[in-house]
Amino acid sequence: MADPMRIRAQVKGDVATVRVLMSHPMESGQRKDADGKLILAMHINEVTATLNGKVVLTSAWGPSVSKNPFVQFFVKGVKAGDKVAVTWKDTSGDTRTDEATAS
Repeated sequence: MADPMRIRAQVKGDVATVRVLMSHPMESGQRKDADGKLILAMHINEVTATLNGKVVLTSAWGPSVSKNPFVQFFVKGVKAGDKVAVTWKDTSGDTRTDEATAS
């Protein structure tokens, strides 16, 4: 369904700015299709980020997040070459993980 995420982790000092663009339709369950039937809700409900395998961010999302969400966060204690991974899980059970090397 979704393309891989686009992740960038830029290090300045020991703090990384992590930017993530996720591909997902994020259906709220309130829109109707051309026939007037409700489109079933399907949205990302869990996002986790790790730095070299250690969890640094967890968040719970609801149906009000827009299509193809973008998220930015900061992580301390990062050096160039560290691995930042982001995983999302949606209400249909689909899961995606992608990673980037901090630079």
